[in-house]
Amino acid sequence: MIKGLRPLLRGSTYTGVLFAALGALAALPVAMVALGMTLGVSGRPDAVWVALPLWALLLAVAGLPRVVRRVLVTGARRLLGVAVPGPVKGAATERWRTPVFVVAHVALGWTVLIGGSTLLVMGVALLPGRWAAGEARISLFGWGTEVTGVWAWVVAALSLVLAAVLFAGVSGALRWLAPRLLGPSPAERLAMAAERERLLAERNRLAHELHDSIGHTLTAATIQAAVAGEVLADDPAAARAAMRSIEESTRAALEDLDYVLGALREEQSGTAPTRTLTDLPELVDRLRHAGAVVEPRTTGDLAQVQGTLSRAAYRIVQEGLTNALRHGGGGPIGLWVAAGPEALELSVVNSVAGGGAGPGSSGFPTSGHGLPGLAERVRLLHGEFEAGPYGEGQWRLAVRLPMRWSA
Repeated sequence: MIKGLRPLLRGSTYTGVLFAALGALAALPVAMVALGMTLGVSGRPDAVWVALPLWALLLAVAGLPRVVRRVLVTGARRLLGVAVPGPVKGAATERWRTPVFVVAHVALGWTVLIGGSTLLVMGVALLPGRWAAGEARISLFGWGTEVTGVWAWVVAALSLVLAAVLFAGVSGALRWLAPRLLGPSPAERLAMAAERERLLAERNRLAHELHDSIGHTLTAATIQAAVAGEVLADDPAAARAAMRSIEESTRAALEDLDYVLGALREEQSGTAPTRTLTDLPELVDRLRHAGAVVEPRTTGDLAQVQGTLSRAAYRIVQEGLTNALRHGGGGPIGLWVAAGPEALELSVVNSVAGGGAGPGSSGFPTSGHGLPGLAERVRLLHGEFEAGPYGEGQWRLAVRLPMRWSA
């Protein structure tokens, strides 16, 4: 019993009544136009009933502009307390849904104004005014009856309860209709899902860019700074070379960072860095300046690997060499890149630090996202990925990418 009374006691019930009443009042000018058009054609005073279908038609037409839907969505959110998603920009919409809601909104609004006001007047104004005399008269649509004695109190209380029930019913109906008629259509839901997927893919791509480029630069710069500090007194020339290498590395990283931050801010940040396999010699030189011993070996024409495949392969090699620097045992790092007619093969082999089992065994902090990120990048290119112990005391990263994905 108490649960059934809850809708009558909620504030949202009466803000919903306000929303319904505002819709009814906003439709008054349209009603005047419909009545004027009907009287102008028929000239009969009883044409008011003929004007109702014309009024509904004009209301439906008034609900077609997109701005009407936006206004109604805002009102539903604030007064009905319904989480109605806004229209999806550029998505196909079912234009009939808003006109249907407008007509229903106005009909419910007039139900509240006429029915609710009648019940409230009966319960609060007329009957209490006659309580002192112990009698009152109720008239409705030509029918009337005298209410005397205690029945005047009963009818007054019942009128108030019925008014509250009417208000709760109208508010509930509007809350039920709003998300179904003002909310996104199936086409808009598909567009929203596609947009969320696009944003997630873009964020993942930017995360990969930051991890690969900035992570590599910071690793190399840390090692180069340590080398410069050790040889500063004994070999100033080597220290200066290490510092120059740090400058070159950080300048490249700043370009990557500027691009990523510009994309995150949705600003135009210039052309995205497009390092490809042809830039591998520069990458290897930076690592050598950091004191690493890199033994590269390439086969095939790397310049023939174009587009997305070449850029992705560069990032994979960069991440593999960064992992070797961070977690390797300090021995030579083997790099093998083979461009064949059917596939592009990449391999990075390094010794394991301190006899550990691979990444995470050195003193460098690790996020745990490097290898999973590489595996995901390779999967998107329909390639094969392998990382793990290789021989005795070594770790190998091996990737095979089909050449048909070159663009």
